[in-house]
Amino acid sequence: MTLDLNAFTPASALAGGVLIGLAAAMFVLFNGRIAGISGILGGLLRPKRGDLSWRLAFVIGLIIAPAAYQIFAALPASRIDAGDVMLVVAGLLVGLGTRYGAGCTSGHGVCGLSRLSVRSLVATLIFMAAGFATVFVLRHVVVVA
Repeated sequence: MTLDLNAFTPASALAGGVLIGLAAAMFVLFNGRIAGISGILGGLLRPKRGDLSWRLAFVIGLIIAPAAYQIFAALPASRIDAGDVMLVVAGLLVGLGTRYGAGCTSGHGVCGLSRLSVRSLVATLIFMAAGFATVFVLRHVVVVA
């Protein structure tokens, strides 16, 4: 995947972070729920009575948001340099990791850390260390372009 770093602006990054933080805080304050994507999607796979509508609304909002953004500004260009098999394997590994880690980066990194959860701190440190190690190995040991 390639990102256009020339288009990066600290102001837009800060605004995005503030919006994510506010949305996560409002979600927990008004609904008493953590805005972790793996937990929300997992609840769709095994829905409980009265629990389906808010989960569907959340996921639909994630899908519709880029379309709404595109009305006002162009979406940033992205390119994924992996094949279909690699994307499927990566998706399965992420799904497996979120099950073993009892949550995803959004649940632990955004919501858990804001609640000062030690478990979320450890999970986030492990997520980040695994990401750093993976990039290092792929770029400097295996030498993937």
